[in-house]
Amino acid sequence: MNKKDIARFKKLLTERRQVILDIINNVKEQGLGFSVDDLPDEIDLASSESDQSMNLRLRDRERVLLKKIDRTLEKMEEGTFGVCETCGEEISVKRLEARPVTDLCIRCKEEQERIEKGYAD
Repeated sequence: MNKKDIARFKKLLTERRQVILDIINNVKEQGLGFSVDDLPDEIDLASSESDQSMNLRLRDRERVLLKKIDRTLEKMEEGTFGVCETCGEEISVKRLEARPVTDLCIRCKEEQERIEKGYAD
């Protein structure tokens, strides 16, 4: 992979990382709590609890993505970005464009999914 592609992916990931950090900070500022006194009935309470649960799940997903972005940025510094961690082959630019934080080439990812599907059956 050439330096131009790496710089493009680094910029993309750095921007995405900042967006996630901004989201996390906004959620912290807003707080997740709510007062039962502010909710007139059980339906409102249930709806608020459901919303809070969804927000917590989304925050968890954002944290996982943030860790993947950080790891990918580290790989760029180490010079191992774009290399499949399973087979050692170069990951195609098209795959990286679709999922820049990937650590597997499409062939290894498909094999991993086949194995996981076998466990589910």
